[in-house]
Amino acid sequence: MREQFDEQLDELNKEFILLGSSCEKNIEKCCTALQTRDRELALSVFNQGYELNNRSRDIERLCLSLILRQQPVASDLRLVSGVLKMVTDLDRIGVQAGDIAEIAMKYDFEHRGEDFSLLLKMGESTKKIVHAAIDAYVKLDQATADQVIRMDDSVDQYFSMVKEAIVQGAVHSSEAKISLDVLLMAKYLERIGDHCCNIAEWVIYIITGKQPGVK
Repeated sequence: MREQFDEQLDELNKEFILLGSSCEKNIEKCCTALQTRDRELALSVFNQGYELNNRSRDIERLCLSLILRQQPVASDLRLVSGVLKMVTDLDRIGVQAGDIAEIAMKYDFEHRGEDFSLLLKMGESTKKIVHAAIDAYVKLDQATADQVIRMDDSVDQYFSMVKEAIVQGAVHSSEAKISLDVLLMAKYLERIGDHCCNIAEWVIYIITGKQPGVK
């Protein structure tokens, strides 16, 4: 019985890491697409949305099966329930990467204002926090999880800078839609940072048993 449980737990771990890796790659592709004006690359990210969603649902089903059928002990239950929570955040990261890609597919790349330059830097910061969040789970390392939470400050700061650049840019009506596109992409990146923090907090829960938000 335990052997079967360990096999399913190993499968769950592998599937979650694969999904996390796919989300990380999609963020990287979004950033590259914006930097290189590559609409085809953005399209490839957008087209992956359905597949990633299905993989998220498969992981959720596996988690519920392990909880209901195997009745795991405390430490295993923390891992499975933590993954069940984290997969929701990975799913949202995948969706928001698709949202960024959808905008990038139609974005007017002739606009290279300060807001767009800051957006690119924000994207680089977001790539790092996504990588760190997945790494925290792979290693089950609390120090890395704590680092993720601190890194989110940088993403939030860039979001504020993008908004300020748009306000200070004295946007003409012809550029209003472009600035809105930049703001929306920045908002999606900011939300991705938030989801990474959620993942980090659930990693800490798996390690310590301390639930997120509980002092």
